Amino acid sequence: MSVIVRETFEKEPHMLRETYCNGLMALAETDPRIVALDADLMSSSGMKPFWKKYPDRFINCGIAEANMVGVAAGLSATGKIPFAHTFGTFASRRVCDQVFMSAAYAKLNVRIVGTDPGVTAAFNGGTHMPLEDMAVLRAIPEIILVEPTDSVQLEAILPQLISDYGTYYIRLQRKNAAAVYAPGSTFEIGRGDVLRSGKAVTLIASGILVSEALKAAELLAGQGVDARVINLFTWKPIDRKLIEVAARETGAIVTCENHNIVGGLGSAVAEVVGETWPVPIERIGTPDVFGEVGPEDYLRTRFHLNAVDIAAAATKAVARKR
Repeated sequence: MSVIVRETFEKEPHMLRETYCNGLMALAETDPRIVALDADLMSSSGMKPFWKKYPDRFINCGIAEANMVGVAAGLSATGKIPFAHTFGTFASRRVCDQVFMSAAYAKLNVRIVGTDPGVTAAFNGGTHMPLEDMAVLRAIPEIILVEPTDSVQLEAILPQLISDYGTYYIRLQRKNAAAVYAPGSTFEIGRGDVLRSGKAVTLIASGILVSEALKAAELLAGQGVDARVINLFTWKPIDRKLIEVAARETGAIVTCENHNIVGGLGSAVAEVVGETWPVPIERIGTPDVFGEVGPEDYLRTRFHLNAVDIAAAATKAVARKR
């Protein structure tokens, strides 16, 4: 595993859904087991090119998400590797029992892709804003939960999603993500990345908050606070060793997630810290509230999901060490 962090975090010129679709098509060229399923969101999920190239390997299940997961499980039982796509709210809350029973409990090889995580749902509003998807699915035994940060990371882990067996949930931002990694970076599902060294506090982030955590580290450096930054893009299985080392070496942690703080990344990290090396923890995320309609920038400010908020939480966590 080797990562290179960009010096700036501007928005990528292309959408993650394009990277995802192109990467999956490239893998499908040599692996006939790959099939795609959709819940009448082909344009939203960016899967039209896959459908056009492989019409006999694409199934539009309609607005019937639970049935789609059942179909995916059936395909897996015949030796296929199904990727089922829909909005994150429908890929978690609406299909929870099917994911549990038909996929995970049956120990089948299914990939469920939930798009528009957290505040990136924006104008789709509270009903379509998955702030609890990872929490809902994290309680399912043996499921693997992944949230790619940018197109470089997504493209790099796609082959692992083919080669490794199990039930996966991929939390995917559809549109333009902030570019964090330089091309050529490599990753391992189940292991976090240390993006910046530091001794005073550790910022553990995922998804759209990785770039904000890196910006927060710069703000903290200006205040004389040396912050470590970790991208924990795999929420389950969580990198327990990396978290424990961070707790031991820095003595304070801030978790940063585009998700409800209840049951999410902060909860998962706190579980590890409480069982290994207890230290002060502050959690950045939505404070157990429903989502709402609005542009993403407004929602980030509304729910305190920005670098300034992360830096303030880090200052508080450091103060609690004393």
